[in-house]
Amino acid sequence: METLRFFGLQPRMTVVEFWPGSGWYTDIIAPYLAKGGGTYVAALFPEGPTADPAQAALNAAFQSRFSADKKLYGEPQFTTFGAASGPVVPAGTADLCLFLRTIHGWMAAGVAEKAFSDAFAALRPGGVLGIEQHRLSPEGDQDPVAANGYVQEAFVRQLAAEAGFVFVEGSEINANETDTKNHPFGVDTLPPTRLTAPRGQPANPEFDRSKYETIGESDRMTLKFRKPE
Repeated sequence: METLRFFGLQPRMTVVEFWPGSGWYTDIIAPYLAKGGGTYVAALFPEGPTADPAQAALNAAFQSRFSADKKLYGEPQFTTFGAASGPVVPAGTADLCLFLRTIHGWMAAGVAEKAFSDAFAALRPGGVLGIEQHRLSPEGDQDPVAANGYVQEAFVRQLAAEAGFVFVEGSEINANETDTKNHPFGVDTLPPTRLTAPRGQPANPEFDRSKYETIGESDRMTLKFRKPE
């Protein structure tokens, strides 16, 4: 609630969430907009013959789930975002675009710059881009593909500025000073993912999770940008 208030979510907005995954935020935003007369748009993983099977399965599950209960979720709209995707919505029609713990994935896929550009095109003048992202320490070395999931705040601000956005403000709502950012399986070692082995390998029942449960979820930047009017 605090994060969405910080971004300025309002009932009648058109909101585009890029790569909503399994829909953690969708469960909050879609009913809110459905009740208030707004529009929720999910920009899902890219589709087609070369689509990643796991991402395709997530897309199918997402669409099935959020299309099934119109009384609760209204009528969410579905589009895609990826290297070859077109506009996520008609230009200048969105009030709020959301990047929620997704930028590291786009860096790995080589589409981070496109994400910012597509969001800029989607937003109306004065529209807002809200970002929550695992935060790398300023003195850390930024991996170009962000393999551990952490991204420097200065780099995110640079990407936004290059796309044309103006920085509005940051918040420490999702900060966690106890996160060392040095974990065996990157940020996914921490809750809520809780990896105990490299991704794609079987879980290791002997892995001691106590240290990571004590840390809790990652240290995250929460940033608000605006498209100039």
